[in-house]
Amino acid sequence: MSFEPSLSRRSFLSLSAMTAASALAGCASTAGPPPMAQPVVMRTPPVNTFQAPLAPGDAELEVMYGPIEDGGFLIPAVPYQKIDPRFYRQQVVDPTGQAPGTIVVDTPSRFLYLVQPGGTAMRYGIGVGREGFAWQGTGVIQWRQRWPRWKPPNEMVARQPELTKFSIENGGMEPGLKNPLGARALYIFSNGEDTLYRLHGNPDWRSIGKAVSSGCVRLLNQDIIDLYDRVPNKAPVLVLQ
Repeated sequence: MSFEPSLSRRSFLSLSAMTAASALAGCASTAGPPPMAQPVVMRTPPVNTFQAPLAPGDAELEVMYGPIEDGGFLIPAVPYQKIDPRFYRQQVVDPTGQAPGTIVVDTPSRFLYLVQPGGTAMRYGIGVGREGFAWQGTGVIQWRQRWPRWKPPNEMVARQPELTKFSIENGGMEPGLKNPLGARALYIFSNGEDTLYRLHGNPDWRSIGKAVSSGCVRLLNQDIIDLYDRVPNKAPVLVLQ
């Protein structure tokens, strides 16, 4: 189920958040299927009494998606003009009805929401997993990492032997601009277990709005840095399919 991109105030149906673990997430480093999540009931958002926030203008976008020096790496500017404007990072009226501080991944619409106080949310454009690699459910941000190493699980290495040099046993891929996890990674756990599902940076802006990754949620590096700075450990997460 997805939210309306126009953020209308229609009531949301009750959702049952469950796992869809037909394969392991390729951007994870541990094994084991995620446990069955508990049903989550979406609330109808409160009626707005204020105007919707404005979308960012060109001057703001130049700053938001300009080059960034971070952790010894120079992240290149994003050619945001080539991305659908609806996927720009922006503050919107909250369509989720969830508590402030909650992350909601609306997989079908390719949006990630961070719910804020006062009836708004930060919305980010995302790339998502291909069919058969997706996960859905509830969890928490158990761990956060700046410039993480990428350690594809053994099951992924078995499918793609060329990744052996980056296997868990070999220590994974060094952090950097070509690392599939990008500048930051947020690790989702459910019921104390690693779901193998990550919210992470992305060196390829072309994947935003598409289903191309091996299961995890990709954000632009500039956006994952912004999200990382806003979200603490143990933040609740709801992933919808």
